[in-house]
Amino acid sequence: MMTKPTLDKTYRKLFLIAKNTLDKAYSPYSHIKVASAVLMSNGRVYSGCNIENASYGATICAERVAIFKAISEGAKKIKAILVLTNRNEIWPPCGICRQVMAEFASPITVVYATNLNKEFLKYRFSELLPGAFDKTFLV
Repeated sequence: MMTKPTLDKTYRKLFLIAKNTLDKAYSPYSHIKVASAVLMSNGRVYSGCNIENASYGATICAERVAIFKAISEGAKKIKAILVLTNRNEIWPPCGICRQVMAEFASPITVVYATNLNKEFLKYRFSELLPGAFDKTFLV
């Protein structure tokens, strides 16, 4: 269930990091900038931005950039993640990003979707992808 909570410490920290990353977005086609900051269970925060490509299928979302940076540095568990857009609307993670999160998040991982006006929605990961396909299906 979506809620519109008060600003909490984790949101404020992730928002500032994502905001500082937003201008790095490469979006010459859509002109939509997206940044993400992911707090891993080791306490470290990793950021990412969307990177578009003329071959649209090669485009990558900010959430996956941040998560893949964290994984490449040895972190494996997502504690919280924030997605920030330069739009007025609040955009939750896309389906591909939700599936990637399913690999490294728990059902109670916090997911924030926000805009530059600091309007945001806060979800538990299980609300964004109920019945997620995970490694338990591969045994």
